[in-house]
Amino acid sequence: MTNLLWLQAGSCGGCTMSVLDHGARGWVRELQNFGIDLLWHPSLSEESGEEAIAILGDVAAGRTPLDFLCIEGSILRGPNGSGLYNRFAGTGRTMLSWVRELAPLADYCIAVGTCASYGGVHAAQPDPADASGLQYEGSISGGVLGPDFRARSGLPVINVAGCAPHPGWIMETLAALQMGDFDESDLDRLGRPKFFAKTLAHHGCERNEYYEFKASAEKLSDLGCLMEHLGCKATQAVGDCNQRAWNGGGSCTHGGFSCVACTSPAFEQTEDFLRTPKVGGIPVGLPLDMPKAWFVALAALSKSATPDRVRQNATSDRVVRDPRRAGGHDE
Repeated sequence: MTNLLWLQAGSCGGCTMSVLDHGARGWVRELQNFGIDLLWHPSLSEESGEEAIAILGDVAAGRTPLDFLCIEGSILRGPNGSGLYNRFAGTGRTMLSWVRELAPLADYCIAVGTCASYGGVHAAQPDPADASGLQYEGSISGGVLGPDFRARSGLPVINVAGCAPHPGWIMETLAALQMGDFDESDLDRLGRPKFFAKTLAHHGCERNEYYEFKASAEKLSDLGCLMEHLGCKATQAVGDCNQRAWNGGGSCTHGGFSCVACTSPAFEQTEDFLRTPKVGGIPVGLPLDMPKAWFVALAALSKSATPDRVRQNATSDRVVRDPRRAGGHDE
């Protein structure tokens, strides 16, 4: 068995909640299936107080091998770099101090969630806690461990970004590492595993017919594409969110809400998550998977060819024009 230690820093606990139901018998059993022992988790483990502190002490002293160090939540460096805004209860030490001591002892260091990866919500301006990710501060390499940090395996911090990450992203990263089927070439330029970061949240979205015809929703309850007016960034956000179910079903856009690009650095700096910034009537943020000039030209062409059925359904909360009418043929 290999050992996994999970620590929570500046966190809401959402990443833990996301992963709990992974696997047919739950996440802890799934870890065991892959030969991974959950050494300690602040929310799930029975050990607390002196017992928990003893576990950390044994790891720090090298008496207990540390294979996986998972950090959930941003590292709070304030005030003035002391880290005192986030102390590890009972140890007399800050989480900043513990992370800097334990990370070099781990074979693999995994930032679970966008907070641990890039700073996340806690790093939103004015950022009084001076929050940071493990190896990134926003999109700038560095963070609390520095740009040159490498775990014992030689890998940098692995950023399983998301707010919260899909449970499969977390478990599949751990499983790939455990099986030796993961190296630095499997990370994108921001340290995210490519198996989920090589696609966009837009791919597989059930609203794609509306997107193709640029038939846009005007309010959240509408069926149409959320990109033009309601702030959806799925065409700019990495993740296979719409290609796999979340704990049985659903995604943000499936639930009727705009994608906020939560796998991206500084997503929290968005002024209004439900409004699309525009210049001259054209959205500022355009799709990453095609040239911007093409998109602008095709958008005008698509709108001119939008079937009445699609246009009417786009601004309704239910299908008001059935595609099966007129013998199955659209207008």
